[in-house]
Amino acid sequence: MQSEAENGGDSGRRRLAGGADLEVRWVQGFTNRNVGFVNNKTICYPSGNYILFVDIETKKKTVLKCKNGHVGAFAVNGNSQVVAFSDQKLHPVIYIYTFPGLVKRSEIKGQAQLDYSLLAFSYTGPYLASYSSVPEFALSVWDWQENILLCSKSQPGVKVTSMSFNPMSWHQLCLSTESSLTIWNIERNDQEHHLKSKPVRLPTEDGSLMYNQDVFFSHPDIQDLYYGPVLPISAIAGLAGDEAETFRPKDDIQPSVHPTIHCWTATSDLYMGCEEGHFLAVNIETLKTSRLHHKPPQDPKEQRRTTFRSLSLLSEDAFQKEEHKRKGTQKPVLLAMAYHKDGLYAAGSDGIVHCYQIKGTHYQMEDCLDVSEPITSLVFSPDYNTLLVETDKGSVYVYKPSQNEEVIKLLDACNDHFLSADFLTPGNKYCVSAAISGEVHVWLLEDGTCISKLCLNTQATAMVCCPSSYSVAVGTKVGHVYFIDVTKVETPRVVHRVLLSNLPVHHLLYDQGGQYLITGAAEGHIFILDARPSKLFQVLGYLVMSSAVLGLSAIYDVDSELVEVMALLCPPETKRARLEIFCLPSAITIDNDECIDERGLLKNSVIQKHQYELEYPLSSAVRQKDDIVYGYCNHAPFICKYHLTKKKTWRDMSIILSEKKIPSNQFVPGFLHLSPNSQQLASVAKDGVLFIHDAVTLETVAREHCHSYQGEGIGSLAFSLTGQFILVSGVDDGTLVCLKWNRTGEDEIKEATAHWQLILTVLNNSIYNENIVLKSMAEWNFASESQLESPLEMESQETLQRKPKVEVTDEDSYPDLNVASTDEMTWISQKAQKAIKKEVQKFADKRKELKKGIKKLRKTIQEMMYENEQVPDIEKLDQQEFNLDIEEQERLHMESEQEVARVRKEIEMENLAKCYLRDIIKTECWDSMSIKGRAIKCFHAPYKVTNYPMKKRSEEELETLERVLQLKKIESADLKIRKEIVEFQAQAVPPKEEGEKVEEEPVTDESTSNSLIGSLSAQYGGDTSILYYQMDLHTREEKINQIILLQDIIYTVKTAFNKEFDTVARQKEQEIARVKERNLRIQEIVEQLELQEEVWEPALTDDEIPKRALTVQDSEIKVEKYLTPEQKAKAEAMAKIEMERRLAALDSARQRALYDMMGGVLEVKKEDILKIEIPPPPFISKPDALWNEEEKKVFKEYEKKVKELNEEREKYRKTLETELKKLQTSIQETTQTFDDTVSKLFERKVKSEMVIYQEELKINNLLYSLLLDEELSTREAGLNHFLEKKRKEKLSTAEAVQTARAQVDAYRETYDNLAAEDKILERGFRKEFSDVPAHHVDHLFKLYKRRPRAQKIKMHLDTANPYGDRPGSARAYKEALAHLMKAIDEMDDPENMPEGLDLPVWERFCLARRTKVESEQLVKRKALTLAEMQAFLQKRMDDDEKIRMDIDKILNELNMLREEKMRFQLDLNIQFLLKQGQVELESAAELIPDYTDAILIHKSVIEELNCTIRAQGEKKIASMVESKDFSKGIFQLEWEHKKMKMLMEDLNQRARDIQKLHVSRDRQLFLSVLNYDSRITQQVSVMEQTLGVMDKLHKKKVKNRQKVFKDMEKRICLKEQANHRLSQELQEMLVSVSERRHIFEAADTQLASEKAAKEHYQDIVQRRQLVDLAKEQAQEISILQAEVERLRMRTFPALFEMEY
Repeated sequence: MQSEAENGGDSGRRRLAGGADLEVRWVQGFTNRNVGFVNNKTICYPSGNYILFVDIETKKKTVLKCKNGHVGAFAVNGNSQVVAFSDQKLHPVIYIYTFPGLVKRSEIKGQAQLDYSLLAFSYTGPYLASYSSVPEFALSVWDWQENILLCSKSQPGVKVTSMSFNPMSWHQLCLSTESSLTIWNIERNDQEHHLKSKPVRLPTEDGSLMYNQDVFFSHPDIQDLYYGPVLPISAIAGLAGDEAETFRPKDDIQPSVHPTIHCWTATSDLYMGCEEGHFLAVNIETLKTSRLHHKPPQDPKEQRRTTFRSLSLLSEDAFQKEEHKRKGTQKPVLLAMAYHKDGLYAAGSDGIVHCYQIKGTHYQMEDCLDVSEPITSLVFSPDYNTLLVETDKGSVYVYKPSQNEEVIKLLDACNDHFLSADFLTPGNKYCVSAAISGEVHVWLLEDGTCISKLCLNTQATAMVCCPSSYSVAVGTKVGHVYFIDVTKVETPRVVHRVLLSNLPVHHLLYDQGGQYLITGAAEGHIFILDARPSKLFQVLGYLVMSSAVLGLSAIYDVDSELVEVMALLCPPETKRARLEIFCLPSAITIDNDECIDERGLLKNSVIQKHQYELEYPLSSAVRQKDDIVYGYCNHAPFICKYHLTKKKTWRDMSIILSEKKIPSNQFVPGFLHLSPNSQQLASVAKDGVLFIHDAVTLETVAREHCHSYQGEGIGSLAFSLTGQFILVSGVDDGTLVCLKWNRTGEDEIKEATAHWQLILTVLNNSIYNENIVLKSMAEWNFASESQLESPLEMESQETLQRKPKVEVTDEDSYPDLNVASTDEMTWISQKAQKAIKKEVQKFADKRKELKKGIKKLRKTIQEMMYENEQVPDIEKLDQQEFNLDIEEQERLHMESEQEVARVRKEIEMENLAKCYLRDIIKTECWDSMSIKGRAIKCFHAPYKVTNYPMKKRSEEELETLERVLQLKKIESADLKIRKEIVEFQAQAVPPKEEGEKVEEEPVTDESTSNSLIGSLSAQYGGDTSILYYQMDLHTREEKINQIILLQDIIYTVKTAFNKEFDTVARQKEQEIARVKERNLRIQEIVEQLELQEEVWEPALTDDEIPKRALTVQDSEIKVEKYLTPEQKAKAEAMAKIEMERRLAALDSARQRALYDMMGGVLEVKKEDILKIEIPPPPFISKPDALWNEEEKKVFKEYEKKVKELNEEREKYRKTLETELKKLQTSIQETTQTFDDTVSKLFERKVKSEMVIYQEELKINNLLYSLLLDEELSTREAGLNHFLEKKRKEKLSTAEAVQTARAQVDAYRETYDNLAAEDKILERGFRKEFSDVPAHHVDHLFKLYKRRPRAQKIKMHLDTANPYGDRPGSARAYKEALAHLMKAIDEMDDPENMPEGLDLPVWERFCLARRTKVESEQLVKRKALTLAEMQAFLQKRMDDDEKIRMDIDKILNELNMLREEKMRFQLDLNIQFLLKQGQVELESAAELIPDYTDAILIHKSVIEELNCTIRAQGEKKIASMVESKDFSKGIFQLEWEHKKMKMLMEDLNQRARDIQKLHVSRDRQLFLSVLNYDSRITQQVSVMEQTLGVMDKLHKKKVKNRQKVFKDMEKRICLKEQANHRLSQELQEMLVSVSERRHIFEAADTQLASEKAAKEHYQDIVQRRQLVDLAKEQAQEISILQAEVERLRMRTFPALFEMEY
């Protein structure tokens, strides 16, 4: 292992004080982040503060450290052999290092404030992309070689998960988030770079393609004639800003797939995996995705090429089970992809690497290897021969697809982060680490090679190595302590396990002598174990601290073999640190039973515990042998030094103050560690920096930033016994760092060596003996554990077998405490069980006596309870009074009272909530109603009529109504005045007709008013005269006023009905009163007649008296009313008083006498005649024969009275029956009459409902029109906002186009100048070599034109690179240029010089040719740049054109919207009431006709149309008669028609002859001039004179031309001489120009050149303007000439052929 130093001053070594420094010996770390190839044989990955480079063949590691802490974003480029990473600090920096030298290539400082989340290198060119996190979320592209920011773009709030360059073109980037995929194009314009994004449309979660409908613009194909225009959802939602463009309802939003990985192809397309398990392909040009489907192979038994796990070793059944499990599992999610020439390698959650063969939209795949873990990364080496496979745990595998080799496991990662690390005795060869997951690793201390690994399959909490043997102790969360044998480091094994308690183990500590293992558990428990394997790691005892243990420290005295242990506590009640120190004498191992009590607790007399209170709360403390304690403050970063004095008594609680306190630059809480020789004090904290202090002066000796705050700092630290090494592990960064001391002082070396030798002298004998025992111990398992149990454990297991369950009987009424129910018992439980057993044996006799007493007492109580059952109820005792446990009884009573109080409170709160809800409902639905809702029911029919519940109108509503009415009156008055004015002005109609019209108009209004108004509310109390005419409702205010008026009409109709309802309700109350009065008499008659009839008693129901429902009657309560004690006492007193009053009333003598004599009344009523009974004579009992005369007379009178009484009684009965029938008939008639009234009221209610619904329909139509009007306004505002936005974009794009065009023009001018100079070089070659013979010049010119052949690209057919040679790469251009220059150097060799040519001339020729070649290459580069700039300009023009089209589209949409709005305002929705005869439509099958094509017209129009039809019929008959008379003259005119036709043909023929006659000038003159011959003679004489003059002039001009020709020959000679002189001067000027060019390049003449260029540019512009002006003038001249020609042609006569 090698540790490379870092540039910039922050190296792996830090020298601070004392002539000593620390160096990073090696680093072990795992990562689940992106691992990459830095070359074909080396991989690298970040881990904590380091970047590790691993050779895949030798597994040799190299370390690169980040000087500012934790490594942030990371990227690697295997082609360039560079790595890039960012630090995690404020304003982070990106570092780029080369490999293998690890030299810092560049340092990039961007605009990121907090962190970079992603980095990516381009495959071609020196380009690096970075993506920052919050708050910028900026994508930046850098030229890392020149350290230049090319372009940057921010997209706030977008968290990118992956980023990559297109391997075929660095101008394309792909960025993916959790729910989107975006393609970024880098557009270049000379030295400017711009980023343009194009989002990819992803399919939905089920894989179906999402229909991308434009939700912002309307769709003309959707029309609705009734409900108005169809508007976008954003307008309906009332959105008019930016959110209106992309607004979609929640139900319409379909979640898209969630990308997990993407990969570029050789055709610049993308393959993508997603969380839903779909495999997608993305076309970059169209940005559309397509789902790829699996096409199974034809041979289902096709074998895999290579597998990580050798499936051939499995049985056939196991193989089938694995295949079935693989097929039955859920569809795997692709998490990694890598493109290869053989296909696409992909892997994911199933842990299998597949090779996909893709054709079209189908693919076939074959399994390559199986790692049984989810795979997160696949990376090919730069030569594409090696595939790197990384799992989510961080394990790394190497696989070569082209070779049939086994898979190499390069890194075997832990399942979790490192927990702790320690040195294996003697500390100079091996070290051991433990992970939280329970994995234990053994490392070679020399280079950090992993020797072996052991997995405990449990969560570990602590680990420590034993000084006296090659054993390792590991504590777990469930309370176990594992002991591991590492005598054979290649095969560690667990030899023992002990379960101390059910509390997690937090601390493990060995004393320096290796005698004891001090274990700190939760809740302040400390267990002492024998650390020697020869004692089977016996548990010696435990003690309990006053609070939780924060740390342990032990001191070993070699002479007395005494160990003092210090425990750090921090009780919450004191909030200060407390030290509890106890001793561990050798007696606890010799006679352990005497040192502990029955439950295993160490006796205070043995351990001699002392307690100290410190002034500050501490997070860590360590102790030296001279009672010096160092502590790290918990509330502030300070290191304190304390001196502990001997305490006089245990109760001495004086606070110890610190002797020395130094500040620390670390975060709190911090932790301290003391070196074995007690000379160095190490402090660690969450900041990840290790500080080494001198233990005496507390000065900082060394510091090392080996971990970081982002990784939660340092978790553990361990010093080696040799004092040379320090092991440091991070909390959450998964890194283990080995540091080594480099000491320059001999005293320090001697002191460390002496202490090490002293410790080894003490431990050597013990190590040898204990290792022998340790090797002989069997490997631990459940069986071996039972064999190694202590006698106590075996005894407890026997007890469990003997008493497996608890039984409760009369003989033994309470459970046995000796029984445990767990399979594995803790050591504390075993001790407690043994103590309980001893106590049971000790008090067995006493227990028997108690059982007998309990049985006797139980028998006595049972007898008392039996006697209690036999006594009367008044003497019985309650069952609970026999409970002897008064305390338990009181407790149960208190619990019941508390439960009752709780339930009562819950019921009260529930009732309170219901009362509150009742009050709210009553307030809203009852109290707020001015007219309460009620009903009227019929007496005999099951019908009822309800009224209209109505709220009282508020003052605001009344004011609004009054305002609208007043406004309507004003408008009506205004309209009336306008009509009067119009009628006064229009006096064309006679007064009589006006009178007739006036008489006809009212009749017309009465017949059509209801139809036009659209409702019958006028017939039911509504005033429709105040309403607006439906044809006039255009404005928003009119519609709102109409709604208010319609609501008032509805209110009026309801009020009118409620008045009738109240009248009927009062009538029912009166009828019920009358019926009740009659029922009183009926009841009396029924009672007198003793009839078994029930009297019908009508009553008002709750619907008719709804107020009654708000009052709860006592009869409605079905449960017993709860009364408080006071209420109960008061009720009993009132009942007693009432009883006394009744008894006093019954004791009145007068009342008793009246009741006995006359039945309680003073006179006999007529109604009582039926009850009168004549008493028989007293002798009636004797036989008739014994009666005397007087008795017979009396008996006859008795019979007479009885007969009269019966007659009277019968007469009275008939009278009562007649009266009863009369009353019943009267009641029946009156109630039936009332039912008829209710029926009429019901009909009135139905019609009122109809009228109300008619008005509500009007209101709904008006509300819909208002809503639609508002939506149209919102839509218009949204379109205007969008238009304004597009116009701003148009300005920016137009400016961009203008700027780009200017840059292109300027660059084109530069290019033209270079091209012209290049041509001048070629043209001036012969002049430059004019001093050379002509045949040499021709030969040199051929060599001058010759160019070396272009380098042919070697096509490696056997290469595995799927991307091949990437076009347009900067490296390829540089290689081609270098090859060209090399070929030019070969051509410049003097061997290629023509024969007879001087060497200076050849050298001059070579220089000229090289200049020409360089000029050609420069022109080519400029041409490529110009083409790129033109492409950029074209893109900007396309963008500008697209925005212009968008603006046109918006304007068209606005025009359409305005037309729709205008049509909507004019096309009103009007409601009519028409009779069936007034609707003239064709009969349809539907019940409701279709009114789509119907037209509403006035009746007068139909009548006028009928009159018109009659008049037209009469006219038609008259015209038919007239046509019959006219047809007679037709024949008379036919012969005249033929005659005229013949004349017309004759005239047409003559006209044609005249037109075809050619009229020349001579003929015109002949026709116009009188003397034509004299005129001809005169013209001939004039022509002869003219010919003579022209002959003289011709001779004169010939002479002049001859003179000019001679002069020109002289000038030609002079010019040839001047040209010869100029050619000589030109050579000198070329030399001076080249010298000046070199001077120009050396000197800073940029400003002058820019000024000259600007002047030259102005001249060119002026020349261009003049040329354009000349072109325009030439065009105008041509136009004028054409116009002159046209005017000239108009002077000639033109004769055309005419047709008749």
